[in-house]
This record gives sequence, structure tokens and C-alpha cells, in this order.
Amino acid sequence: MTSDPLAGSRLVVVGIDAGGAEVARLALGHGDDPPRLLAVHGWEVLRVRDVLTHPVERHVLTLTFVVEPVDPSKNQQGEAVPLTVGAPARRDDDPDLLEGEVALRRQRVAAYAVVTSPRGYLLTQFSDQTGAEGRWGLPGGGLEAGEAPERAVVREVWEESGQLIEVPELALVRTSRWVGRAPGGRLEDFHAVRVVYRAQCPEPTEPVVHDVGGTTAAAAWVLPADLGPVDLTSGFAEILGEVAGADGR
Repeated sequence: MTSDPLAGSRLVVVGIDAGGAEVARLALGHGDDPPRLLAVHGWEVLRVRDVLTHPVERHVLTLTFVVEPVDPSKNQQGEAVPLTVGAPARRDDDPDLLEGEVALRRQRVAAYAVVTSPRGYLLTQFSDQTGAEGRWGLPGGGLEAGEAPERAVVREVWEESGQLIEVPELALVRTSRWVGRAPGGRLEDFHAVRVVYRAQCPEPTEPVVHDVGGTTAAAAWVLPADLGPVDLTSGFAEILGEVAGADGR
């Protein structure tokens, strides 16, 4: 009997062509990046179509992308197709690494939103419960068991800022990998899978953090012209730039 290559997978990546026909179905392993994973199988990602939760299925989440064939050795920019399915992991210098210590693998799926209103973009500041204390990012957080990403982002935005949002569009999916010490001291090999939405806040109010004592210290509306001095993490700065434009406008 042939074994199922998706058996035990938490995340599944699906590629569909322009006509909607499925052309690829792949397990997203620890550290894998969906576009790179599809690229090594001969498919270039054009856009993300949807991210669906399957709480009663054998896997947790299906990430579907619209794709087109690529040359086996070259992509459209003339660069070699990646030989690996994951981007290189960032590593922290750790002089206290114990002999034989092995990083604990942790994969986390979270939903975030680029929220706009007449008051600007909604940003959140990381607390001392994170490794980026004082820096800023986008509102959002991890999915609860069986929770759909679009529901998770509405809940997280309310908990972190007190804002009620409408989520009209899935924008992109991004992954990153980091090896280092978590705030609690544990050595982790952390794989972040970020599902990012475009969202609107029809009636913006003064932000207030409801989830006191969590990972969010503060929240604020920031006008596009005032983004320059804001200390965004590199990952969220890239996401905001891609979703909203290079200058955040």
C-alpha cells in the first residue's frame, strides 16, 4: 500500500491554475515557505486565493494559491528556482548554549490585518512578553483550535485595540523561521506562518488594549505621513509595504 504523503500534516498547500483546476497538493513542513515549495515543484505563485480551516479533517489548514507553470530551471526573473523549500533561518547569537541542547520545533499559524480608517493605519506595540519589546507591528495573533483565520483576526484586533473591523480581502501569506531563545528562556526553532488580510474600520475610536498582560503593550492609529519614525519590525514593515505600497500609502 502506498503511504499518503500528506498523512499527519497540519498545513497543506494547494496550487490551482487560472481555470480553478487543482494542479498541486503538498504538505507544508516545518520551515517551509509556500511559494518556494510550489516553485521546486514547477509552479509560480501569482496570488493567494484563500486559507480555509478544516477542524475535523486530518489537517488543520489549507492554503490555496493561483499558480502558473515555470521553467524547470528558471523563474520569470531569470534566477534559479530555489533548491530548498524554506528560506534560511535567522539565528540569534547565544553564548549560553548548553552542550547537546536542541532547539524545540514550534510552528505557529497567526492571522494579521492591515487595518485602515480615516485615522490612518492601526499598529500595535509589542510588550515585554515578546522578543521585540517596544517595537511595532500589525494587529493579530494565533489561531485558536478550529478557528478560521478571518474570525481570528477580528477577535485579535478587538483584544489588542478595541476596534471593530470589516475584513473584505485576503492579501497574502508570509512565513519566516527563527532559531533563538524565547522570552521564557527556551531555545526554539520557530516557524511563523502569517495570514494577512486587508481590513477596514468604519468607526475608529481611541485604541485600548483589552488583553492586558499579553503580548501587546499599546495600540495606535498612525497616518501614512507619520510612519517614518515608527520602529516597525522588519517583517511587519515588509508586509505593510507590500500590502499598502512601498511608502505605506
